[in-house]
Amino acid sequence: MSRTPRVRATAALLACAVLTGLAGCGGDAEGPREVGKVLERTDDEGRRFREVPGKDAPEIGIVVQPDADPSGGWDLRIRVRHFRLSPAGTPADAVHGRGYAQLYLDGRRLAQLRVTDHRLSATRVTRGTHQVTARLYADDHTVWAVDGEPVEATADLTASGTETAPPP
Repeated sequence: MSRTPRVRATAALLACAVLTGLAGCGGDAEGPREVGKVLERTDDEGRRFREVPGKDAPEIGIVVQPDADPSGGWDLRIRVRHFRLSPAGTPADAVHGRGYAQLYLDGRRLAQLRVTDHRLSATRVTRGTHQVTARLYADDHTVWAVDGEPVEATADLTASGTETAPPP
């Protein structure tokens, strides 16, 4: 078999992938997945919820561990299921199971994640127990939701450091 047909087939597959994104390219008997219904409900920042059925809905978990570094801090790691983190620069379109995670510390926005790991400096946290929340968003900045609730996970973080932290 000559190399030309193989090169053409590869080029055709690449072109199909580029043109259709994650919707698929032939052979997908189910077709593109539902992107969900945008609800009137919003989060505290005014971002609308995007309701998807519970079956195959995105899921997230969060693990908070003290950093091994002597300066303190915490290592935050998210785990996702039925979801892929989009790289920076991804077009602002809603695609089923794609997007980014937003981290919150006690309800205040902390960081946008397009990777699974984040380091939280000890200087950002006051003494006491705090809540770290990771919430999933579509690339169009809508909040992934199931049964009217955001797809998110929360973990407690207890700091024994300074009395006050600088403003965020």
